[in-house]
This record gives sequence, C-alpha cells and structure tokens, in this order.
Amino acid sequence: MTPVQDRSRSASPMNSLSNSFSSSLTATHMGARAANRSAAVSAGEFLTFRLGSEEYGVDILKVQEIRSYEAPTRIANSPDFLKGVVNLRGVIVPIIDLRLKLGCERAELNAMTVVIVLNMRDRIVGAVVDSVSDVIQLDAALVQPAPPMNAMVDTRFIRGIANVGERMLILVDIEAILTGEDVAALDATF
Repeated sequence: MTPVQDRSRSASPMNSLSNSFSSSLTATHMGARAANRSAAVSAGEFLTFRLGSEEYGVDILKVQEIRSYEAPTRIANSPDFLKGVVNLRGVIVPIIDLRLKLGCERAELNAMTVVIVLNMRDRIVGAVVDSVSDVIQLDAALVQPAPPMNAMVDTRFIRGIANVGERMLILVDIEAILTGEDVAALDATF
C-alpha cells in the first residue's frame, strides 16, 4: 500500500464519499486496525474537509456520518459558534460552525456545505464545514508536528501537518477544539 491513498473522487462527492466512508467505517470497526491506531497517533485514516481555501483532516474514528446541511434551530443566549440544534433520528445534536470556532472568515452556505457528525467528548456534535474531500491513509512519516507559534496563536488542536502531493493538510484533534468553557456552555444548554 502506498503512504497516501485517495479513496474517493468523483463528480458526485457526497454519494461516493458516503459509500467510501461507510465501507471504511465498517471495515475499521470490524478489523483489528482500530487497536493499532493508538500506537501511532499521527498515522491513520483521515476524513479531509475544507474551511475556505484551507484543507483539514480529522481522525476517521471520530466521524459518525456526513450529512447535507440543514438549518438548525437556534438556541437563545448560546455562543456564536453554536449554530443551533437538529434532530438526528430522535437525538438532539448541537451544531457548531468550525469557521467561527477556529476564527476563519465567514462564508456563504451553498450546496457543498455539509455537517460532519462527530463523537466528541462522549457526545454527538455536528460540525459545519465548507465541503468534504476524501478519506486518505497517512503514514506517520508524512506527518510533521505543528510549527512552534507565539502564545497568541492557539495550536493545541493541531495534531500535525501533512504534505500530500500538492496538498497541505492540517490534522486536527477535534476534541481539543472545544475548550472547557465551550463544553460547559454545551452542558448548560443541553
């Protein structure tokens, strides 16, 4: 197997990605590969997504599903990054806007906007992103640590940075994106 393997690219990204994602998730849960992931924190399979012109990757084991964006029900007095809640098969799921949470520029919602449903800190949370790209396998040799930054730049959520051909992926620890205050706000709201 090559260090990087694109699993899904087609004219219909949601259909092929969903099929690829479902196959990957099923294989991961059924196989012994999940046990080996703890040995190499920065290696493994990542779902890649876009926020503006930047591309990010999140550990596939944190992803429950990918859904088309639907306007959530807004909750009064909630933090700006919390867009609201949706009913996901009987479960009320908070929806966060990763652009706002990470301090990116606001963008218009369009047909490519999706919600990645994630398992974060023992809860289900939806994350709004501009688009999803693919699921890729990364060897640890391709992942570099985040460069040291000054105290004004919060990099605690960055697991590493990977150069994949012409692409630069920022690998995120999705659970580290929510601070203790954010979790407390979610707990107070739900």
